[in-house]
Amino acid sequence: MIPRPFELHSPATISEAISLLKNKKDSKILAGGQSLVPLMKLRLVSPANLVDLGRIPGLSYIKMEREHLLIGSMTTHNEVAASSLVNKRCKTLSETAGNIGDQQVRNRGTIGGTICHADPAGDIPAAVVALEAEFEVAGQRNRRVIKAKDFFVDMLTTSLRQSEILTEVRVPVLPPRSGGAYLKLGRGASDLATVGVAAVITLDKAGACKDARLGLAGVGSTPLRATRAEEVLKGQMLSDDLMAEAGEKASEASNPSSDIRGSAEYKREMVKVYVRRAIRLSLTRI
Repeated sequence: MIPRPFELHSPATISEAISLLKNKKDSKILAGGQSLVPLMKLRLVSPANLVDLGRIPGLSYIKMEREHLLIGSMTTHNEVAASSLVNKRCKTLSETAGNIGDQQVRNRGTIGGTICHADPAGDIPAAVVALEAEFEVAGQRNRRVIKAKDFFVDMLTTSLRQSEILTEVRVPVLPPRSGGAYLKLGRGASDLATVGVAAVITLDKAGACKDARLGLAGVGSTPLRATRAEEVLKGQMLSDDLMAEAGEKASEASNPSSDIRGSAEYKREMVKVYVRRAIRLSLTRI
């Protein structure tokens, strides 16, 4: 199938893009297009206007500022995955980006686009929730910052207003003695997550768990934070039994639906498995 007719707009500035979103009815933002274009081809969405951010300068970058990694919203997944800075400072995020789709998708898809698409089976949303990221958003009058935990409202739904544009992702740098990982179960190498787990583990000087963060993909209407599982780990020496208990708590927190990727019961069981694996892998990276 081919999309229904639409008008393509290519603004040169953020303010021009915001004005188009405000004044053009039935408008959607086009970033990398790896999620939106397939939906348009299937005619699941048929916007009358597309506002392409591709010609706006200054939206693709990766840099450090104080204790945060700053990533422009139009930075591609491949750029995030290949960045030595991200790999050194936040392995969870670089590994997540490297797990998205295939090489073609990673070369075109953007971190801001996948965040705003808000697919609960997407990889990046689970990671940014676990990493306690923040998003800078530009609007008509000013800019505001939205925490990742407040950004994802429901399936394919965010707290962005109609004329707002996500411009930057801010990821706090992990403290010393931290390790992270992202693992997912998919039907194929380029599939969305049947179950995905983003993990961050920080140990104290004695080797006990000082902090733990676990983000889940594919098992709810939004990416989930497995807080009860995290509490099981904090303050403890991480044994296999403790990791298994954390997996159980994460499974209890999940709310998957049965679909072509598997039954709800199967997905809950896989949450247990992948939480244990992600914690173990994180520990090897500290």
